[in-house]
Amino acid sequence: MPDPTFEALVERHSAEIHAYLWRLLRDPELASDVLQDTFLRAWRAFPRLKHRDHLRAWLYTIATNCARSLQKAGARRESGLTGVSEEQPDPRASVAAQAADRDLRRRVLAAVERLPAKQRQALVLRRYQELGYDEIAVIMGGSRAAARTNVHLAQERLRKWLSDIGEGQASGKRGEP
Repeated sequence: MPDPTFEALVERHSAEIHAYLWRLLRDPELASDVLQDTFLRAWRAFPRLKHRDHLRAWLYTIATNCARSLQKAGARRESGLTGVSEEQPDPRASVAAQAADRDLRRRVLAAVERLPAKQRQALVLRRYQELGYDEIAVIMGGSRAAARTNVHLAQERLRKWLSDIGEGQASGKRGEP
């Protein structure tokens, strides 16, 4: 398989990397800024990249490092939970049901934000970005076992914190690993 051009790489992965950064940073403007920084760093490093087997994981690693740098510098703006709803409400649902759904989403997202950074990152990569444990391990610079453990610990904390919501809703939308 021929090496993909950098432009094709950006085209193929920018939307999913942006979604990942949005979930990680909880701010669409910051996510866009970090996405640009991610692809700028990737563009600079791309010509020197020897092994191009795991380009997706490589981009996630750069995005994660860019987000961490931003957070360490204290530049992260607290956006609260504005813009929490990623999905449009079901127009057939009652106003009360829509309000309950919004409240549930806010509670789950607030709980996810309380997780330790590594657990939150692993959970976001697994549940929202639908990455495998091997890819998560590469992105986070750890082992497959550590990736599984971080996801498991995050899920257990969320279950504990959100136990009053009801069985099944607190564990995420994708089911068990």
